[in-house]
Amino acid sequence: MKFLMRAVMLIVLASPTVALAAASATPAAATAAMANEALAKPASPVPATATAIFAGGCFWCVETAFEGKPGVKSVVSGFTSGVKPNPTYEEVSSGGTGHAESVQITYDPRVVSYAKLLDIFWHNIDPTQSNGQFCDHGTQYRSGIYFAGADQKLAAEASKRAIAAQLKKPIVTEIVAATTFYPAEEYHQDFWKKNPVRYWSYRTGCGRDARLKQIWGKAPESAH
Repeated sequence: MKFLMRAVMLIVLASPTVALAAASATPAAATAAMANEALAKPASPVPATATAIFAGGCFWCVETAFEGKPGVKSVVSGFTSGVKPNPTYEEVSSGGTGHAESVQITYDPRVVSYAKLLDIFWHNIDPTQSNGQFCDHGTQYRSGIYFAGADQKLAAEASKRAIAAQLKKPIVTEIVAATTFYPAEEYHQDFWKKNPVRYWSYRTGCGRDARLKQIWGKAPESAH
């Protein structure tokens, strides 16, 4: 009898209509009514837009890793996880602001998952290199995942463990809560389009693709 009264009280809180039907029900029937009421509630809709922030060395190259991927709406080069508001490229490059060169990705979670973006990210960086990426050295070129919310944090941490198991090496990529993202100057955006000769000269000379092939067994699938 006590079980039945507790069940009815819980149902009253959830739905008065179901409570009337359950008041004279058996304990089993009351429990079933509660379960049916919970199932009847619509699931939270998946948002049409979300953001992800990653750092992987030169943002010109990280940008092209995500450009054109299904579900990716935009990729912006910029700076994050530093201490100075509105830093310039020159200030960040000097290593004095604490920021990391990074990209902010706006994507449609109904088309591409955060887990898929993480997979693209890992395969476009050297997660074993500390305080730098490829030929660029300094904390401003560190690799990082900057999560927005608990779901992104858990997904990032799980993916890092999986990468560590795969490579059998310590993974130094930082995973920290996202802070303000500052877009870089306009001439940095879509740099591969604006100055393809300089872009490819830098990318090749820095040894990025050669090192990525060494780590992952093949060159990354970037936009360009």
